[in-house]
Amino acid sequence: MIVHSSEAEEEDRAPLQVASPQSAKRARNVTRGFLSAVAAHTGAETDAVLLVVSELVTNAVRHAGGVTGFRLVAGPGTVTVSVEDSSATAPRPQRSKSGEPGGFGWHLVQELSADVRVSIGPRGKTVSALLPLSH
Repeated sequence: MIVHSSEAEEEDRAPLQVASPQSAKRARNVTRGFLSAVAAHTGAETDAVLLVVSELVTNAVRHAGGVTGFRLVAGPGTVTVSVEDSSATAPRPQRSKSGEPGGFGWHLVQELSADVRVSIGPRGKTVSALLPLSH
């Protein structure tokens, strides 16, 4: 997770934790509101954050029984997206069958993020992705 260098910065960049969004659409809407409060502009960085949110939430819903926690944290020049679920199975690349959608999400998350961490505990896992974001 991101550690803020001062209390003033922490107040300006307070994390957003919401009731677990059970759809990528709802998570994207929450993220858009968060980004509009912390980002100086929209663009490719914002699109990357929204895509990572979509992929992490969709993966939790499809493969892990749903989202149990969702958190956004702005740091100096970054945003961290964290999605929790109740599965203790770490994400892994999936091979998609020809003509079937899917199989690219985990790869996209890793490509778009500066850092991706998976923490597995007794209640499931948290996948956190750190992305660059202009402020």
